[in-house]
Amino acid sequence: MTLKKRTYLSENQIHARIEAQETPSNHSRMAKTNIVIVGAGVSGLTTGLLLAKNPKYSITVIAKHMPGDYDIEYCSPWAGANYTPFSTAGTREARWEKETWTPLADLAEKVPEAGIHFLKSREYVRDKDHNNTRTTNPWFKSFIPDFRVLDTSELPKGIDGGIEYTSICINPALYLPYLLGRCRASRIIVKRSIITHISQAYTLHHTTKPADIVINCTGLSSLTLGGVLDTTMAPIRGQTILVRNEDPMMIGTTGTDIPDELTYVMMRASGGGTILGGCAQKGNWEAEPDLEMAERIMGRVKELDPGFVGEGLDVVRHAVGLRPWREGGVRLEKERVGEGWCVHNYGHAGYGYQTSFACAGDVVKLVKEIVGERSMA
Repeated sequence: MTLKKRTYLSENQIHARIEAQETPSNHSRMAKTNIVIVGAGVSGLTTGLLLAKNPKYSITVIAKHMPGDYDIEYCSPWAGANYTPFSTAGTREARWEKETWTPLADLAEKVPEAGIHFLKSREYVRDKDHNNTRTTNPWFKSFIPDFRVLDTSELPKGIDGGIEYTSICINPALYLPYLLGRCRASRIIVKRSIITHISQAYTLHHTTKPADIVINCTGLSSLTLGGVLDTTMAPIRGQTILVRNEDPMMIGTTGTDIPDELTYVMMRASGGGTILGGCAQKGNWEAEPDLEMAERIMGRVKELDPGFVGEGLDVVRHAVGLRPWREGGVRLEKERVGEGWCVHNYGHAGYGYQTSFACAGDVVKLVKEIVGERSMA
């Protein structure tokens, strides 16, 4: 007996067939909007997740790098990542931070597999680094839990003031795959692809039909991506040390005696270790860790929190990430590109996680505007 050779469909083909079956007969009135998201970092995946709530959108995420990858071009895995508002009251950044708090806090409370947990957080202020009004009356104290001003008896040597509140810390090694899984469960198709020009994304929707809208979440790559070439983008280099030591308190200072270096400690959820940092070196593309800087970071942490260091630090690895800084702040706007539309959502510097849901929500609003304009055309 001769067995028939089986033909297997790809995931893209399966979903294309399902979508074809679900398309109503009145196609002109109910046709889906094809969307391609470029980038699978925290911005791209969160944007996809919120867009997928609308069943009229057919979404593909394309990216060179995916959760699980570690590459200097891929910023999100290298993040701490924590929630520490540092925007100015009344700005769009402040709104983004406020609107993102609740979704992240809900995940920390209700979804342990997301890799987010609550931690007490202390911000230490040195008068020579920062205006002291932030210490006593920050704009975010109205919604962040357990806010209080530290007593002088609680301040380490060299610190002039401080605040404490309950915040969250994110383990990117768990959170990014969680977002990816949520996207796939929402029937978003995800595939690896390298593009050199934004126009190429319009040809990469999983149905093989042209995309109606492309969402640009390429971060620092927007500097070199054809059709974007945003020369206002620049890296802000960050260097960290991952250790096995555990610290139940998240700590940060407003500065150090070295202008572009920082001091912070944050323990990731679910055995993710503790991150020690750091630096903020604008324009520095160096991907290799500076071991002399690492020694300075560990020395400052030991001085600030000797109980945490104890008999020594158990180092897992040194790491470097490049924050996608943009002069003038995040680019979040729609742009006509040929016959299609592009919505840009990039340039979040060091606050991509703590503004992710609000920025994605703004993208959803812009997409809705575009779809409305197309239906009236």
